[in-house]
Amino acid sequence: MTKKTWLISGSVAGVLLLVAALVLGLNSTAWFGSAKADGSQSAGGSGSSAGPSASSGPTISPTPDQPTPSSPPPTPAQAKLAGLTLSQKIGQILMVSSPVGGPDANVLAALNTMNVGNVFLKGREYGGAAAVAGVVNQLAATVGPLSTADVRQFVATDQEGGLVQIMNGPGFGKIPSAIQQAASSPEQIKANTTLWGQQLAAAGVNVNFAPVLDTVPSAAFAPQNAPIGYFGREYGYTPADVSARGVAAALGFAAAGVAPTVKHFPGLGRVIENTDVASNVTDATTVRQDPYLQPFRDAVASGVRWVMVSNAYYPAIDAQNIAPFSPVVMKDMLRGDLGFTGIIVSDDICDAVQLSPFPVADRGAGFIAAGGTMALCTNQALLPQMYQGMLARATADPAFAAAVDAAALKVLEIKSESGLL
Repeated sequence: MTKKTWLISGSVAGVLLLVAALVLGLNSTAWFGSAKADGSQSAGGSGSSAGPSASSGPTISPTPDQPTPSSPPPTPAQAKLAGLTLSQKIGQILMVSSPVGGPDANVLAALNTMNVGNVFLKGREYGGAAAVAGVVNQLAATVGPLSTADVRQFVATDQEGGLVQIMNGPGFGKIPSAIQQAASSPEQIKANTTLWGQQLAAAGVNVNFAPVLDTVPSAAFAPQNAPIGYFGREYGYTPADVSARGVAAALGFAAAGVAPTVKHFPGLGRVIENTDVASNVTDATTVRQDPYLQPFRDAVASGVRWVMVSNAYYPAIDAQNIAPFSPVVMKDMLRGDLGFTGIIVSDDICDAVQLSPFPVADRGAGFIAAGGTMALCTNQALLPQMYQGMLARATADPAFAAAVDAAALKVLEIKSESGLL
């Protein structure tokens, strides 16, 4: 094409474009903004004193603000916690003992006036499952004006086997000791504990303080190990044996709908004295990354939701505190190293002689402040002192009040998982 032809063609094209633009400008405002009712132009039109002139071309209308994402709705546990009084929160992180044959006046007072939301059935019952179910129903029906009636109770017991079997009689099988059970395969142990768990569930028990995962170093040492080996409560004499059979036992109870509670973290297999009847009970051997922790590590990995903490003193782990008052044991090791996210329950901290140097009123608060979730008191006559101590500290100390909230939320979360909300 010659330069002259190109110039003519370009001129014609330019004229055509100009005509098209004038026609569109007369009949539409789509490119430059819409006309307002008063005849002025919106931003971007030539009539807008604030906007650019028409000669500056079309502008992009501002994008409407994106909607702010709404906060997720509270979980059932969070919603329940928000409606609880301080007294009710403390009640959720306490467990009071009751004679398995029926509650006494102290138990009824704890449930009615202190809002205690969890019960441990102690002693011995030989009347069978029907008798236990009657007691569980009585406890469930015992609610006071400030109680959380719509939050059901954790009802626990000690149904390990051997010399530690609280519930007996029709409907309850005779359970061998753990060391006797250890002669069976893990598969058989799981099948057995599923059956024993179903018996507990039928009576209304939903938590079993078993199995024991403490490793006693040898059969020769067992008689000297007062709390575990002396009674045959161990599943073997190596961490591997205890893990294989003890975790199988835990899975069996869980399969029956009864929460197993592995105990006594970080282990009582190496001590001499029993914390229930002696003071200054010490394990100077166990360290933070000890091989004897493997059964607990495996149990947590298997999904257990309850771990009971020992009352012993472990100076190689925490030189300052016995285990139920040790942030190292509960926060650093159990929560941190093992990744446990369930309920950390104390061993008895009311009657245990190991706790005798500490005022009763300080024990529950000390346990919760150190990272515990639920304080167990097997002497219902002493529970009011523990309750009042926790209430007083939570009222005066915002940091402890926050710890109470966190522990109560954890209990409510596990109750929600368990169908108790």
